[in-house]
Amino acid sequence: MTTPRGAERADHAVLAEGVVKRYGGKRALDGLDLAVRRGTVHGLLGPNGAGKTTAVRILATLVRLDGGRATVAGHDVAREPARVRRRIGLVGQYAAVDEILTGRQNLEMFGRLFHLGARRARQRAGELLERFGLADAADKQLKAYSGGMRRRLDLAAGMILAPDVLFLDEPTTGLDPRGRNEVWEAVRSLVAGGTTVLLTTQYLDEADRLADRITVIDRGVRVADDTPTALKSAVGGDRLEVVLHDAADIPAAVRVLARVADGAEPHADPEERRVHAPVADRVAALTEAARTLLDEGVGVEDIGLRRPTLDEVFLRLTGHRAEAGPEEKPEADPEEKEVAA
Repeated sequence: MTTPRGAERADHAVLAEGVVKRYGGKRALDGLDLAVRRGTVHGLLGPNGAGKTTAVRILATLVRLDGGRATVAGHDVAREPARVRRRIGLVGQYAAVDEILTGRQNLEMFGRLFHLGARRARQRAGELLERFGLADAADKQLKAYSGGMRRRLDLAAGMILAPDVLFLDEPTTGLDPRGRNEVWEAVRSLVAGGTTVLLTTQYLDEADRLADRITVIDRGVRVADDTPTALKSAVGGDRLEVVLHDAADIPAAVRVLARVADGAEPHADPEERRVHAPVADRVAALTEAARTLLDEGVGVEDIGLRRPTLDEVFLRLTGHRAEAGPEEKPEADPEEKEVAA
């Protein structure tokens, strides 16, 4: 991947070129390329052990890269780590807030840790509590917070210094649907305000809803990079799917769908009493198939248009689904020095 230096600073908040990270004899990253445009949500997808968290830790200057080059907000992560840290926020998989303190006290504490004066820390805490919809719970201890509220507070803590780039490493892990939606709304609000977000996640629906662009990595390398829509289209586009009352009608349904299919043979699943075929003109194909099946007396339990999911994309690209088992923990390099953010 080559990008002119002028375009690098103007268009991209994060750039990684051929990044390598080794842990002992294992390469956690094996020449990773990544380009994140300013003011967008960029999804970084991969199974456990693919290198997502390692990539974030390198970009956040917590871990040194062993090869390649990376810049964040125009600064080189290896040569200018202090400048990078002043321009970023980082929210990990688990809330870093203090259970004993109130929401307001937590944010004021983070403000002081980031060297804001007491007055400015109080002011910034108030601003963030309002922004993340936590003003009513500001003076309650965290034990009264729901999971979604805690994660929103964690996001607020990551925004103390109003960073240009926010790294979110699986921010909705363990949350219920309501909590996940709360976090998603908070992320959308941040991006609307100009923040660039790099989101790592195993939840493909999360990437589909939030990300403007997605990079899929597997075994430390990039295997795909495009918009969610384009990635799904690459798998095969829309398909017409029919579920029959009786499996004996499958041959008739196959003949009908063959007439409207987009140049491909319909696929039949007798056990599920299901027949599907790719189609180009979605509405016309659905209308014609429904009418013809009715005219031929084929009993239909369900008929509809289906679009590929990101899970299907992931399976096609990597050979396995996103949730691929326990997280790999590479043996740490004894000489590795992690830098506190």
